[in-house]
Amino acid sequence: MTPRPGGPPPYVSTGTGEPVLLLPPAATRATIWELHQAPALRAAGHRVLTTDHRGTTEEHAAEGQWRFADLVADAARLVQHAAGGPCHLVGASLGAMVAQRLAVVRPDLVRSLTLLGTRARTPRFVAASVEALAEAARSGKVPVDYAATSTMLQLFAPATLLDDRFAGEWLDLMTLSPVTGEGAALQYQATLAVDAGRDELSAVACPTLVVAFPYDAVTPPALGAEVAAAIDGARYEEVAGCGHFGFIERPAEVNRLLVDFLADVD
Repeated sequence: MTPRPGGPPPYVSTGTGEPVLLLPPAATRATIWELHQAPALRAAGHRVLTTDHRGTTEEHAAEGQWRFADLVADAARLVQHAAGGPCHLVGASLGAMVAQRLAVVRPDLVRSLTLLGTRARTPRFVAASVEALAEAARSGKVPVDYAATSTMLQLFAPATLLDDRFAGEWLDLMTLSPVTGEGAALQYQATLAVDAGRDELSAVACPTLVVAFPYDAVTPPALGAEVAAAIDGARYEEVAGCGHFGFIERPAEVNRLLVDFLADVD
């Protein structure tokens, strides 16, 4: 489905019940949610909405430069079109940052927030890492094997990478389908804009769950805890033994937190 000018981005809707929009990390296809979270949410009686951020595919690649605010506007249009009213939002990394910003600028569209690996402040080293990832994606000159292994070091905990089956599957995936191009670069850089809205997080009024992962070097737990502290009544949880993609490493624990939280909200 091709988006209409001013209309919602392409999306997939599965299941029935209260709608939940899942927003993925930067440079990651929305199909990542079908590994664990989408099936768990459907089993719990939710309608699941998934979408790629603009720039992920040619189907949803806006011409020219675009900004973090455009990703937030995309999510708003999708909720209005697909849910027709307030919607539960679940985001990871860039997706979490988009979700928390949407709750500030369009609180009428957000019923609850679940933020997996988020931040509202970008320390210098994290910013340098983001810019390096963007340049690597933009240039396409980084050897595929090196790009895959260095990225996995950022996404997963050390113990997870010692699992040969798990590591082998992800090495195959990331070397066969390397993340390159201007769209991925702009998605990485969009995460740097989150700092501008840091002081407005206190305006978030919906129920909020922040989940952090102790081996996360991209959005370290201390930064997730800051987001939870800035939102009145937000709940903060850490899932042990995980890196940035903890929702892939420990899906049972993350899904339990997510499903139980939504059940309490509903």
